[in-house]
Amino acid sequence: MYLLNGESKHCIDVSDRGFQYGDGLFETIEVSNGKPLFLDLHLERLAAGCERLLIPMPDRSLLRHEAIQLSASAVQAVLKLIVTRGSGGRGYRQPDCIQPTRLFSLHPYPDYPHSYQSKGVAARFCRHRLGLNPDLAGLKHLNRLEQVMARAEWQGSDIQEGLMSNEEGFVIEGTMSNVFAVQDGILLTAPIERCGVAGIVRALLINVAGDMGIKVQERYFTSEKLLRADEIFVTNSVIGIWPVRQLETRRFEPGPVTKLFQKAYQQMRQQEVGHA
Repeated sequence: MYLLNGESKHCIDVSDRGFQYGDGLFETIEVSNGKPLFLDLHLERLAAGCERLLIPMPDRSLLRHEAIQLSASAVQAVLKLIVTRGSGGRGYRQPDCIQPTRLFSLHPYPDYPHSYQSKGVAARFCRHRLGLNPDLAGLKHLNRLEQVMARAEWQGSDIQEGLMSNEEGFVIEGTMSNVFAVQDGILLTAPIERCGVAGIVRALLINVAGDMGIKVQERYFTSEKLLRADEIFVTNSVIGIWPVRQLETRRFEPGPVTKLFQKAYQQMRQQEVGHA
């Protein structure tokens, strides 16, 4: 199901700058019982991204209305929102009059085994590195070739996620997730200041950690240091929180801090289901 600029169609103009240059942003939103979860947070991130890329933000109330409209009949699904700079002819120069394109699409929820939540997933380190670009760091922009190339490094279902380092060798994120480690009771995650995506769930967990009495440090760590962590988990808006049970040859158990955050996130998610 699609809504393209408010109409039920999916044929985008081939001159659209999202297609031509990846000139745009996207949000991936979990839908539960007909409700797009954490929608306001997604729209806030989208607005911040539009401001940084100088794309006029579509009316937020309109986006909210269309998101709810498309999600209403879905028991569990994934809602994707794309906003591009619209059409503007050949060349990198922005058009004088920008008319953004907005596209909502509704997709089946991935059929992940429940064991990914309860027992954890297997991960690996990716060879492909993230380039450094502070001007684009944090944004969920449409240029995702780094993640595409990293995800192509493995096939099959034995591995569920790949962890990506930047050019300096620091682990920043997964191909589709943010990465957290627990060391001596402290929650660690890489800064998203020179590359990487600032995830919605990442922000929620950092904010709630203080209420839980857990110290958070945003600091860089290498793959070697990550392998020495007590616990590791990955997050995004669709999977929630997955413990990492194996990374390369090291095995982990879903630890107490991971379980605390899973419980806290589930409570926040249930509040959204009830009030979204």
